[in-house]
Amino acid sequence: MPRKLLTFLLLLSFNTATLNAATTVIYAGELLAVPGKPTLKNQTITIVDGKITAVEAGFTRFDQTDDLTVLDLRNAFVMPGLMDMHVHLQGELGPTNDRDALKMSSQLVGMRTVHHGMKTLLAGFTTVRDVGSDSQYMYAYRDAIEKGWIDGPRIIAAGGVGITGGHADVSGIKPELMEFYTDKSICDGPYDCRRATRDAIKYGADLIKITSTGGVMTDRATGTGQQMEMDELKEVVLAAKRMGKKVASHAHHEDGIIAALKAGVHSIEHGTYTGKEAIKLFKQTGAYLVPTLLAGDTVVKMANNTDILPPAVAAKAIKVGTDMQGNFIKSYKAGVKIAFGTDSGISKHGTNADEAVLMSDAGMPNSEVLVSATINAADLIGMSAQLGTLEVGKHADIIATSGSPIDDIKELLDVDFVMKNAQVYKNNLQ
Repeated sequence: MPRKLLTFLLLLSFNTATLNAATTVIYAGELLAVPGKPTLKNQTITIVDGKITAVEAGFTRFDQTDDLTVLDLRNAFVMPGLMDMHVHLQGELGPTNDRDALKMSSQLVGMRTVHHGMKTLLAGFTTVRDVGSDSQYMYAYRDAIEKGWIDGPRIIAAGGVGITGGHADVSGIKPELMEFYTDKSICDGPYDCRRATRDAIKYGADLIKITSTGGVMTDRATGTGQQMEMDELKEVVLAAKRMGKKVASHAHHEDGIIAALKAGVHSIEHGTYTGKEAIKLFKQTGAYLVPTLLAGDTVVKMANNTDILPPAVAAKAIKVGTDMQGNFIKSYKAGVKIAFGTDSGISKHGTNADEAVLMSDAGMPNSEVLVSATINAADLIGMSAQLGTLEVGKHADIIATSGSPIDDIKELLDVDFVMKNAQVYKNNLQ
């Protein structure tokens, strides 16, 4: 990212959170401390320096001091902050995308990304995995949030590796512009893909994102079957493993899902046509499926809008988007591990919880939907010791709703309270 853009962001950003006292106490009327387990009634959560230090039955009384903040959520359902494992914070699908790519400055794209990040955080998603943006900018944005210079969700940022002409490569514009916009992360053959993987990690990638199959949004009629070869997939996974990084693979058709799982990836994004052989591999390897039902639902609804989806894209959108939900529930019922992910950027940022409704409508129990967006997501990003539950020693990432999302998953569509790292960003309950 250009130095001027980073300076611009830091000068204009400001902390929108409520200033946090040394100690914060939350009185929780109903507490889901560990998703998947029974809720607890009338609990007190004590937070010091951004971390949970106690979770106790009853409403503990404290001597009021200047260093104590009490948050009364006795009429609310309290749970860990939600996590979205598949977002694209830098953009958002719409009719002006082509124009914006030519006219919008990198500085303004940066400001839009901050805007998208805050919409996501205020929707109750305190941690996200960004799997496709301008990587150098996203690494800077991630680090600025971590340093407290700017507000936003906690970001796990991917570096992309893709093949020439594949889903991760540029498409739909004239050759001169394709040559200009082609990224050095595009590779061909195992050793070149090894180089691209190492390069992504060198510049700050938390994980590697690959595209083992074609994709819906590629403006070429190249299908959604396998595109990366097995030797390329294996080299990417091995190169990442050598440097302690995980690999996520975009994959729609089963041939590409199987190849990616055999190569050792840690998650399959979308997984639309997961079949019996792929399910066996999911269970053998322990890889996660990140279903992104919201992306499928979104593109199906847009399929007839030629101002947004060109014909080559629309045809794939109708087929893939229509098939996603039914195949997802087959995978879940077969025992595949599910981590919550939306593909926001295809859908509108801040509507991430619509994915939970789609998962529930498909037949996944509401309690398990919550597990996928907390415990499972934390496991996928290797942060189970810090996130996913409300237990002693963990980050104080906490949300609350007026009703129970276990009873009605649509409660997540209107989160009333958002806290990240003990800072309150939203409170409609007091």
